[in-house]
Order: sequence, then structure tokens, then C-alpha cells
Amino acid sequence: MKKRTAFISAILSLIPLAQPSIIKNGVALTTTVLILAVHENVNARNATYFFDRAFNKAEKGNHSGAISDYTKSISLNPKEFASYYNRALSKYAMKDFYGSISDNTKAIEINPENADPYYNRALAKEGIKDFSGAIFDYTNAIKINSEYSGAYNNRGVIYIDLGDNYLAVSDFSKAIVHDSNNKLAYYNRGIAKSNLNDNYGAIKDYTKAIELDPLYVDAYYNRGIEKFDLEDYYGAISDYTKTIKFDSDYIYAYLNRSISKEKIGDIKGACLDAKKVISLGNTNLENKKWVRDNC
Repeated sequence: MKKRTAFISAILSLIPLAQPSIIKNGVALTTTVLILAVHENVNARNATYFFDRAFNKAEKGNHSGAISDYTKSISLNPKEFASYYNRALSKYAMKDFYGSISDNTKAIEINPENADPYYNRALAKEGIKDFSGAIFDYTNAIKINSEYSGAYNNRGVIYIDLGDNYLAVSDFSKAIVHDSNNKLAYYNRGIAKSNLNDNYGAIKDYTKAIELDPLYVDAYYNRGIEKFDLEDYYGAISDYTKTIKFDSDYIYAYLNRSISKEKIGDIKGACLDAKKVISLGNTNLENKKWVRDNC
């Protein structure tokens, strides 16, 4: 029997792309000078009209229309934080990352003590591959709000991409301290620990992510890889089976389960999974050759 030597894995690093909620509150007015206050109230009423209409459009997914109305609101009240902040979100949704960066920057100028536009600007900077700029903004968000779990998590993901898994583990751990239900932080810390060859630590974190979300397909899959590396082939098969239960087209779960079954001598089961890989359209030549020689 010819054995397959390649063990294919596809560990995924996930990042929460959902920004903080868009702002619904209206415009703050000054009444210091009576004449200016009256003039400002007229403009603010009009600005609020456009702001509310933009907000409703954005909630319905009409970001182009929302941007147009936020722009009108800004023209009437150019110092309103919420309009820049929300317009940045709509631009981000339309993948106008440079526009989102510009609007978040304006929001920061108006209210530099709010952590959220730093966080959102970091996301937009990631969109243009400005990772050092994103780290800078996540760090600023954390300086303002030391309990910003999402900022720690996202900064940790960048550290993984940059190859610094120790810093990544540190950030994911801080994210978990401030939000013990942050399944992404557990999952991502599992990846960082795996990169550091801490298989048992990775398994523990994937298990916690699964406890928080029993349908977490990628966590089952990644935990299966760790168990395989520890030669716990039955445990790996169990996790790949759960992966397939929740995603019946997960090609690599079939392939890895096939290899795991081969390891325990279940050639019939390994053949069934290897053939499933082929039926799903995978063109792995080694797998096809193994099927031809063994099935």
C-alpha cells in the first residue's frame, strides 16, 4: 500500500470586520449667542433631516445614498462628528478605503478621545495593506479604551501575518481578559499557539471557541489538525467528522480524515473520503494517485 505523505491544512485567521454601531444621536447645538443660536438651529434641523435619512438608507444597505445624504448633512454642519463617522462606515462598506480613512481622520480631529474611529480607520488601513498604520490606530484605540477587546484581537491578527506569534498570543490573551466570550480571540490564539508548536495550548483554545460556538466549523477543523500532529488519529477523525457535519463540502476535512483513517488502517473508509475529495472537484494529484493504487 502506498502512503500519502502530504498532510494538507488550511488554517484560517479570522478578523471581526463589523465596525462599532453607527451613531444615531442628533446634532449638538450651542446657545451662547442668541442670534448665532437661531441660525445654527435652522441649519441643524436641515442637517438632522439629511443625517436621519442617511442613517435609514445605510441600515437598508443603500450606502451610496447614505453617503450622499451624510455629505449634505456635513455641508450644513461641518463639525458634526457623527456624520463623518457614519459616512466613513458607508464608504468602508463600499470598499472605498481611502475615503473611509479620510472621514475617520476628520472624526478623530473633531473628537480625539473617541476610540471607535481609530478602530474603524485601522480596518480601512488594512484594506489598503497599510499594516503598520493599522497597528498604530489599534494601539491608539487601546490607549483611549484599555478594554477594547476587538482592537486587541485585530492587532493580534496583524502580528500573526507579520510572523510575531508571541505578540499575537499576548494581544489575544488581553482580548479574552476584557471579553471572555470573544470566540475569535480564542480561535486566533489557537492559531498563534499552533505556529509556536504549542499543540496542546492550541487544542485548548479551539475547544473554548467551540464551547462558545458549537457550530464553529473552522475551530473543529483546526483542532483536528493539532490532534493529528499529536498522533491522536481517532480524535482527529472525530473533529473532521464534525467539520463535515456542519459543512458537507469542506474538501480538506475529507482529505485529512482520509489520511487519518489510513493511519489507523481503515483503508475502506480512507478510500471513501479520498473519492469524495475527487467528486468535490479537488485536483490533488497525489490523492488521485493514492486512490488509483489503493482503492
